[in-house]
Amino acid sequence: MAELKTKVTEQSVPDYLLQITDETTRKDCQAICQLMEDVTKAKAKMWGTAIVGVGDYTYSYSTGRTGEWFMVGFAPRKTNISLYIMGCSADERADVLSRLGKHKTGKGCIYIKNLKDINVDVLREMCEISYRNLKK
Repeated sequence: MAELKTKVTEQSVPDYLLQITDETTRKDCQAICQLMEDVTKAKAKMWGTAIVGVGDYTYSYSTGRTGEWFMVGFAPRKTNISLYIMGCSADERADVLSRLGKHKTGKGCIYIKNLKDINVDVLREMCEISYRNLKK
């Protein structure tokens, strides 16, 4: 079976975030990082060259295969910020997303333009749900 290409690196998260040229996106990503660290009580790590992940999580498949990933994370992209909140069930996700504010969803992530478009308390709630579910 293929090995995951995206892995933890030694790259500094604060240094990476300081390289974001758009001031609003940089400040939003710093705030998101702090929120995720507060919820998980873990330090953010770089996953690959462009994903910030927070909290360690070991997942396993029914085949017995396991892997390491993060509990919550984000990636600043050219047109939006991708949020990776892995531990929300479909029902929890639907309820919380209905209260989040302006966003789009993809297969495994949530896209926002900036924090002023969403309810940050609802984002925190999503992170708390994910953390609680994945910590079990």
